[in-house]
Amino acid sequence: MPRLAKMMDKCTIIRSIVGGRDEHAAQICFSGYTVAEQSRNHAPTMGAVLSKVYGPVDKTVPPFIGLSPKMGHMPWADPGDPGFLGLAHGPLKPDGELMADMVLKGMSLERLADRKRMLESVDRFRKDVDSLQGVGELNRKAFDLLTSKKLVDALDINKEDAKVRERYGKGTDGNVDDGGPMWNHQFLMARRLVEAGARCVTLGYGRWDHHGQNFTQLKKYLPMLDQGLTALLTDLHDTGMDKNVTVVVWGEFGRTPNVNKDGGRDHWPKVSCALMSGGGLRHGQVIGATTRDAAEAADRPVDFKDVFATLYHSVGLDVTSVPVRDETGRPNYLLDGHEPLPEMV
Repeated sequence: MPRLAKMMDKCTIIRSIVGGRDEHAAQICFSGYTVAEQSRNHAPTMGAVLSKVYGPVDKTVPPFIGLSPKMGHMPWADPGDPGFLGLAHGPLKPDGELMADMVLKGMSLERLADRKRMLESVDRFRKDVDSLQGVGELNRKAFDLLTSKKLVDALDINKEDAKVRERYGKGTDGNVDDGGPMWNHQFLMARRLVEAGARCVTLGYGRWDHHGQNFTQLKKYLPMLDQGLTALLTDLHDTGMDKNVTVVVWGEFGRTPNVNKDGGRDHWPKVSCALMSGGGLRHGQVIGATTRDAAEAADRPVDFKDVFATLYHSVGLDVTSVPVRDETGRPNYLLDGHEPLPEMV
């Protein structure tokens, strides 16, 4: 990854990430909680927390957007569960069919308003039905989106200069095995969405579950990630957005220290790694170390939740001591016992 190597002064590598499980899902990367933990405590992902606590920057742009496309293994494509915060704070998933419906084809704003009034009357009639909790808020947000082009424009990367699009690269046309496609334009799309007002954008990129031919596949796919990621980081720094926007690149667990008989590496939740940049945090450093064979965290183990404590700190939230209230108003503490990384804040 020669492009990334040239800008490591703007990044932090954490070599000793712990706290994962052998669960093939994106959940832990968006909340700090494993699938098993989330099923017990219904902890929300960070995008949902930002939506709940801070709300939208612009009412026509959702604060939480998930760009992960459909994959053969769908838990990788999970953009993040809102958990106990409810559906109203879940991610907008702008898939092809949905975005086609974001344009008011042959419908005036007056006609749309008539439909809204009719829908509100139905909602009032059924307001005591528990299953509709949060739906009214979703309806309001939907109408806000339909009456504005701001979100659609942000998703349209053709509005960017051709030279900028070229700098991000293309990636792959389709899915990589049972994973997702490597769409480099989504790095650019994420930047445009944040510029438009999104507070959190998640995406899933390709497939890195190389149980066979690990080295052959990495030589093919790492250059694509190198180009798209560094184009994003360069844009953020060139525009000054790096002071307020944090980029995190990681997966749900590491890979085995040993290479198997098929030339691949298998699942290894004992230790993994992460790359971070921006957010006004201190960079140009490496945190933690593994044993010589990369089998265990030998120095400075960093839990997934420690990283999230750092991310929340960077946006002004002390979720370790200040509760987040659920749909019923009950206070809930996130990341209890985990603190921001002092090396970075």
